Amino acid sequence: MNTDIEKYLEKNIEIADAVQLKEVFWLNTDKKSISQVQITEVSEEQIEDAESRWQRFATYLSIAFPETKENNGIVESPLRKILNMQECLNLQFGSDIKGELYLKMDSHLPISGSIKARGGIYEVLKHAEILAIEHNLLKETDNYAILADEKFRKFFGQYTIQVGSTGNLGMSIGIMSAKLGFEVIVHMSADAKQWKKDLLRSRGATVIEYQSDYCVAVEQGRKESMKNPNSYFVDDENSVDLFLGYSVAAKRLKQQLDEQSIVINENKPLFVYLPCGIGGAPGGVAYGLKQVFGDHVHCFFTEPTEACCMLLGVATGLHDKVSVQDFGISGKTEADGLAVGRPSAFVGRVIAPYLSGIATIEDNKLYQLMDSLKKTEDIFIEPSACASFAALMKSDKLNQYIKCNGLESVAHNAIHIAWATGGSMVPEYMIQEYLSKVSK
Repeated sequence: MNTDIEKYLEKNIEIADAVQLKEVFWLNTDKKSISQVQITEVSEEQIEDAESRWQRFATYLSIAFPETKENNGIVESPLRKILNMQECLNLQFGSDIKGELYLKMDSHLPISGSIKARGGIYEVLKHAEILAIEHNLLKETDNYAILADEKFRKFFGQYTIQVGSTGNLGMSIGIMSAKLGFEVIVHMSADAKQWKKDLLRSRGATVIEYQSDYCVAVEQGRKESMKNPNSYFVDDENSVDLFLGYSVAAKRLKQQLDEQSIVINENKPLFVYLPCGIGGAPGGVAYGLKQVFGDHVHCFFTEPTEACCMLLGVATGLHDKVSVQDFGISGKTEADGLAVGRPSAFVGRVIAPYLSGIATIEDNKLYQLMDSLKKTEDIFIEPSACASFAALMKSDKLNQYIKCNGLESVAHNAIHIAWATGGSMVPEYMIQEYLSKVSK
């Protein structure tokens, strides 16, 4: 460990504890009010454009994926109150949750069953739209249902889409690209689960496996894509389009809250807990939430103790200039979707001023939480998605944050949302295998 890294260990108790693989809850003392931050990388107009693009593709999606037809081709997930799980967290895990706890079930998003459906599918759709418009096959005023015609599959078949992934992003990119007709190649790290590779191959994707970690899979995927002029690389480390796809979730969430007569304001704060790997999905969602709810929403990222790359990047201010390995941390975790050693170069810098804090959690607790959610609410989500409960289990720190932000008098009105990032695509045999790992 070099001397520069040692300086951060001396200055920051949370970083020092993280290096010892202890669970930590870092609070961002540099968080700014929404009015104090000028973000130039992503505009509200770009988010509006992304939502419009989703709407244009709705007629196509309802044909290509019949499971979206009920919702008129809109890819969205349920918001469900989980009071039984809230009671379980309070009684069995030492939580002190004031207000009401909800689960945002991106675990059950149609098409690919994870939060990555938002960003991954969106970027593929945007690329397809650009290609079709450039070749005079499509106009924005057309009914996009025509994209289901065989002539479009043949057209897109001339092009390749590639991505590096630990699993869920690869599934969203692979399933969507193959459905449109693209040749698709998914470069998957050693952390990726075998069932995800098998599913991708069954949908027509080519899967290239690596014995190395996520960053190597991305680097190799990028290199391979550059060799082919007709290849497009979905860059999870730097993609603005992925970020925009995720950001649309915020306005969708507001609509769901409105439908339940829940109005977020100074008397009813919103706390959102987002599992974090490289940062694209939670960063995009959090950014959108801040645009919609302003200072009344408080966004927390959650990570495994063995892969806490965003914590190290944001807390040091070094972002992608450091990796967990620089601190002697392995980057290996059962939470495959979060098994990332180096945070996004783009996301960390954009979201750092807005972020309320980052909590970490040990792998064995992910399985315990997965089991508890299944028993209390009959909902199954992947172990990595259960990281969303991490901050809620650190009641002393969460209450410290509430006090420091002058929220004590309204804490009992708070809405807490744990963002479930994946799970519905998991085959039954894997569900049983996951459940068998629960510590008795």
